[in-house]
Amino acid sequence: MDSIVATFYQFADLPDFEAKRAPLKEHCERHSVQGTIILAHEGINGTIAGPSAGVESVLGFIRGDERLAGLSARISDTERITFHRMKVVLRPEIVTLDSPEADPREAVGEYVEPSDWNALISDPGVTVVDTRNDYEVGMGTFRGAIDPKTGSFGEWPEYVQQNLDPKKHPKIAMFCTGGIRCEKASAYLLKHGFREVFHLRGGILNYLQNTPEAESLWEGDCFVFDHRVSVRHGLEQGEYEICFGCRWPLMEADKRSPKYELGVSCPRCADGLTPERRSRLLERNRQVSLARSRGEQHIGQQPNRRVHPTNND
Repeated sequence: MDSIVATFYQFADLPDFEAKRAPLKEHCERHSVQGTIILAHEGINGTIAGPSAGVESVLGFIRGDERLAGLSARISDTERITFHRMKVVLRPEIVTLDSPEADPREAVGEYVEPSDWNALISDPGVTVVDTRNDYEVGMGTFRGAIDPKTGSFGEWPEYVQQNLDPKKHPKIAMFCTGGIRCEKASAYLLKHGFREVFHLRGGILNYLQNTPEAESLWEGDCFVFDHRVSVRHGLEQGEYEICFGCRWPLMEADKRSPKYELGVSCPRCADGLTPERRSRLLERNRQVSLARSRGEQHIGQQPNRRVHPTNND
């Protein structure tokens, strides 16, 4: 059965976030919705999937809290089983930066609509920075954007301190998958002397959904935090896969490596794979192949990835 995927977030004061966990999880399960939702004092962040009516019911349930009434969601179709269970987790932050001064509830940069984005990033006076992690940038990015080569979003403050200067870079334009990381990244810049800070509203997903491919400055695929792995223009599912051995997204170069073994390992994990682990993965891959030959879906066919499935960005 086809399903829809909804990604969403909202910064809001939720001092009672712990009490929201159980009823939210129960509502999701009652409506056959799976995925991951993060709750924190600063708001909510999630990616969920399921039948259209179920997903819409969950979104309505969330918006029933007046503090989250303005929550918007990015919706896309999928034929793939996107999640295998529902998790509602409690965290100190809905996207981890570990810089308390960067509070999007106080101030963020200027939002830029997808229709205006091309003109902004084509301006030679604008410094365009991809705020995502290195493996995400490796799949695709905007033409001419700077890759900060960060392994996690928590490295953003260090990158800014070492590479950006308000005087040398007076105009900064940033983007991320769904917009949430740019909320905090822009809040951080504003707290550290930058004045003209812009970020793409709704992130790359919004741009790919609303920008004709012939007019696009996006190159490659966009990594997403669910079992689709990547999407293209129109939010069509991409061709990327996940390594069963280490749960890492595979580039084409990875699959050409002699250390790549379908369903078992890739160059990142092959050398550290124990004989026992390799044996288990071989058996798992055999079971997946058998299920596929019978036209069935094996639960191990779409593994949970190593990276957290809900950064939404």
